[in-house]
Amino acid sequence: MHKKSVKYQTIMQNRVTNLFNIEYPIIQAGMIWASGWKLASAVSNAGGLGLIGAGSMYPEVLRTHIQKSKAATSKPFGVNVPLLYPDIDQHIAIIIEEKVPVVFTSAGNPKTWTGILKDNGIKTVHVVSSSKFALKAQDAGCDAVVAEGFEAGGHNGREETTTMVLIPAVCSAVNIPVIAAGGIATGRQMLASMVLGAEGVQVGSRFVASDEASSHINFKEAVVRSAEGDTLLSLKQLTPVRLLKNKFFDQVQQAAAECADTDALKTLLGKGRAKKGMFEGNLEEGELEIGQVSALINSIKPAADIVKEIWNEFEISLQQPLK
Repeated sequence: MHKKSVKYQTIMQNRVTNLFNIEYPIIQAGMIWASGWKLASAVSNAGGLGLIGAGSMYPEVLRTHIQKSKAATSKPFGVNVPLLYPDIDQHIAIIIEEKVPVVFTSAGNPKTWTGILKDNGIKTVHVVSSSKFALKAQDAGCDAVVAEGFEAGGHNGREETTTMVLIPAVCSAVNIPVIAAGGIATGRQMLASMVLGAEGVQVGSRFVASDEASSHINFKEAVVRSAEGDTLLSLKQLTPVRLLKNKFFDQVQQAAAECADTDALKTLLGKGRAKKGMFEGNLEEGELEIGQVSALINSIKPAADIVKEIWNEFEISLQQPLK
């Protein structure tokens, strides 16, 4: 009993919880069209770390979400900044002006902004899909990395390395804390990630199906209805992204089968496909980004309940004997 108690305390107060000054090592991913101030502040209030997803926001919209999140929680929260989107310099300037304590960057070179963010006292984490990029993030001065496996929704790595393989590989490669992501929605999956060496988890898809997520109810219900095999990594010629299968997905697959070039694929994508699907609820013509773990999600509930559910299952699983 004493050994279990010591182990429990070690996980409760590890490098991830200390880095972000949070109660549980559970981070809500900053997802486009889903992660506004309501979700981020709700997760932070529940003891995790909530992230505002800046990828779907104009700079001044981001400022509004940061200010509303400040008003809704006294606890730490952060912003996720995908480096492949425009207006990044404006986003960074606003983040610094508003004194956001934590920034997660993704889909780009961490060297570009990490130094500037850290010079302004901001804790910086980069999302990676390989040990090679994890080392680059460490060399850039990042405080931690998110190692995101092939199972994850949204933009993904071309390597197609699964979380089960990626986490121990990245943990062996770097000295900074590793946060596991990709296919994690339950406490048992969280425990498995920790056993593999991670010190925290980043959860995306499960929080899409939350009351506070800004995604459309049609999309949330589609996530709850989804089953194994209903998502697939697509658009590898441009930027790989895992999508829920629908009419738009079929059009993308057909174009790829016909060896469409990148310009043709960009034309097919057009503008606002992700917004049309995830924010406006058009389940046929929109782009629906979600992870494989959607097959395990069967309810829409408050974000605080999700955090509590994951942690309680983690705690119970930690104390159960191996069978």
